[in-house]
Amino acid sequence: MYLSSLALKDFRSYEELALNLDPGVTVFIGSNGFGKTNIIEAIGYLTTLSSHRVSTDAPLVRIGTESAYLKGVVENLGRSTTIELEINPSRANRGRINQNAQRSTREIIGHIRSVLFAPEDLALVKGDPNERRKFLDILLVLRNPRYASTLSDYERVLKQRNALLKSAAGMRRVDVSALSTLEVWDQQLVAIGSELILARMQLVSALMEPVARNYKHLAEGHEISLVYQSTIWQNPQNSKQVELAEVAAGFRIALDGVRKREFERGITLAGPHRDDLLLSLRTHPLKGYASQGESWSYALALKLASYDLLRSDGVEPILILDDVFSELDTTRRDRLSDLISKNEQILITAAVPEDLPAELDGRRVAISRDGDSSSAGGVL
Repeated sequence: MYLSSLALKDFRSYEELALNLDPGVTVFIGSNGFGKTNIIEAIGYLTTLSSHRVSTDAPLVRIGTESAYLKGVVENLGRSTTIELEINPSRANRGRINQNAQRSTREIIGHIRSVLFAPEDLALVKGDPNERRKFLDILLVLRNPRYASTLSDYERVLKQRNALLKSAAGMRRVDVSALSTLEVWDQQLVAIGSELILARMQLVSALMEPVARNYKHLAEGHEISLVYQSTIWQNPQNSKQVELAEVAAGFRIALDGVRKREFERGITLAGPHRDDLLLSLRTHPLKGYASQGESWSYALALKLASYDLLRSDGVEPILILDDVFSELDTTRRDRLSDLISKNEQILITAAVPEDLPAELDGRRVAISRDGDSSSAGGVL
């Protein structure tokens, strides 16, 4: 799979931009603040319907305008697909596939598969559990777009359940009707949440081997591990043998165990929204223990492993690296280059050409301050 063209209108700093792209390596060269990251952010948004930099859509729309427009044409197995998105912060976004309007923008997910690694991804190993949950959920949806609906449904039920708990918080005695309504939301929370927990557990099991392999190649050694830690289990565990009914039963027991505290605090205290992915290095927790180089290597290994899983599903995704090589020492640069050099399409941003290993020769696109771009077949 590769992106053959990208068009932007009123996205971030770009009033208008049109790029033709080719398989192989393309490097966007420009000083910080010139807009090169905005380009790869747009591709990431066409992939996941979310930004790796901000949590809301408003910053994506150029100042002074009401909406932004993105268009990507992707080539896969001899077939061309055109994806269009209109980003509207004040109303629902709209999407089209091959000029056909979609009932929901979620229908777009899966048509463009890309894996993006950026400096912000260091939060995977140093940040809060929400960052790691987001990583797992994005990969779940890319591998199977139906999980977009699962996640949306879970968030809806969780919001309703929390609203009920909040309204009952502080009462000396919870009335019967509130308990009856809570049971309805419990049933839905368990049904949807158990499916999500099981899918995440299976995903973590699938990630372990490629993460370990990629980390070993990048950093030479050190045993690592990934464990899915759920609030519904007494102990962290990974198992391909766990059945959905077992997860659901554990979820119900967990909810019963925290019921009193939930009414006191007014929030749901058990479920996939509170789970975490535990990352270890040399049997120690990665967070707070690993060096900066080890943290970068681990975060990179997670993203490269997600790339490997997507490729194992039958479609080689687009690999996007945002200002990554400037953060790596020479050895890690060369090892990363060795891992990715034969991928079908690689899009890279860099401040200066000297940041790139010589092996990653390809097209160079110069990004100027005003958002214009020019390209060359070789080195600028």
